[in-house]
Amino acid sequence: MPASPSTARALNDRLALRLLQQQGPLTAGQLKQLTGLSRPTVADLVDRLTASGLITVVGESGEQRRGPNARLYGIVADRAHLAALDVRTEGVFVLVSDLVGRVRAEASVPIGGDTGTGPAVEQAVAAVESALKEAGADRLHTVGIGAPGLIDPATGDLRDSAGLPAWHRRLAAALQDRLPGARVTVENETNLAALAEQREGAARDRDTFVLLWLGHGVGAAVVLDGTLRRGASGGTGEIGFLPVPGTSGLPSATDCDGGFHSLTGAAAVVALAGECGLPVPAAPDGPGAAEAVRGAVAEVGSAEAVRGVVAGVGSAEAVRGVVAGVGSAEGAVDDRPASRFLRALADRIAVGVASVVAVLDPGCVVLGGEVGQAGGAVLAELVRERLGRMSPLATEVRASGLGGAAVLRGALLTARERAQDDLFTPPER
Repeated sequence: MPASPSTARALNDRLALRLLQQQGPLTAGQLKQLTGLSRPTVADLVDRLTASGLITVVGESGEQRRGPNARLYGIVADRAHLAALDVRTEGVFVLVSDLVGRVRAEASVPIGGDTGTGPAVEQAVAAVESALKEAGADRLHTVGIGAPGLIDPATGDLRDSAGLPAWHRRLAAALQDRLPGARVTVENETNLAALAEQREGAARDRDTFVLLWLGHGVGAAVVLDGTLRRGASGGTGEIGFLPVPGTSGLPSATDCDGGFHSLTGAAAVVALAGECGLPVPAAPDGPGAAEAVRGAVAEVGSAEAVRGVVAGVGSAEAVRGVVAGVGSAEGAVDDRPASRFLRALADRIAVGVASVVAVLDPGCVVLGGEVGQAGGAVLAELVRERLGRMSPLATEVRASGLGGAAVLRGALLTARERAQDDLFTPPER
């Protein structure tokens, strides 16, 4: 059954807006070429979208011929403003952007563990309001929040999880109260990181992969055939609770101690560094663990090779050379503290990765979070080599392209998509 005229117009409008968002600004002629629509249809939709306040003339194409056909059209970026929040146990990071994703303001606020729920919520909300003011905007259309813990698939709310501050669960409601009209949504932080890695980071060429988040805590996100999988209760990827060898016990329903978290969480990574004879960072948190890993990588291999590898421009041969240096020195095991630490950490990570690979066979695992980014290609190659000895399933192991920034980027991408879904449906005329 053919679409009605109004449905066809809505579909054409949405297509044009998506093209303008992804490739714009564009002329009417370029829109005609990219959409395959007729010239009169494109002229009609341009008039319609301009009248709706969604697009405007932003310049000319630079062609010799002037006139309507040379006008460049772009999305009205200030039509809506968005906020993205990365909620951590120790604070909140905030950014405000326009409708096309240009960041207009950023803010962060540390929140101590002894801060009460009410004051903590107030500090977080004040950070959002401060960023909104700095961006020169008076309201927010959509707010995307990334937070640790389980998201109830039925309600979209952050579930009560042991070990997480109570203010995390109060924040979304407080923002909704203080920002009337804004659409506030919450998503698991690791899921948002996976979205960002797929769109802008290490998994851009993959429809199926697993992101292993290594930071203050441990988590995983599963993307199969281009779709993020959440599970029946929203708990897909709660790998911190995975029972593994090498721990002092088993995890419980309310505590992941004894699970994979006990091997690869930030506190465990910092403790491992001390056991191997490396300097122990002051704080056993995500940044502290990343500092230990980054320092160890900097000590192995030649300085030139390590700089290239850490910067992401080193060749595969350079990576293998650094990894070989970690594993051996003139045929013997390299007993430097940094090498012992990296080998032991890769062994621990590979245990959890092997379990995920055995069940899902994703073909690709991305090591994300602060620790995954700090370890870079060296840690990824060490894990891949160990995984190859444990699993018959060919699996790439890649370093994160975004690291700790992935959650905030994922929250912004999600907020932008939801805002555009709302605004890119022009009213009927």
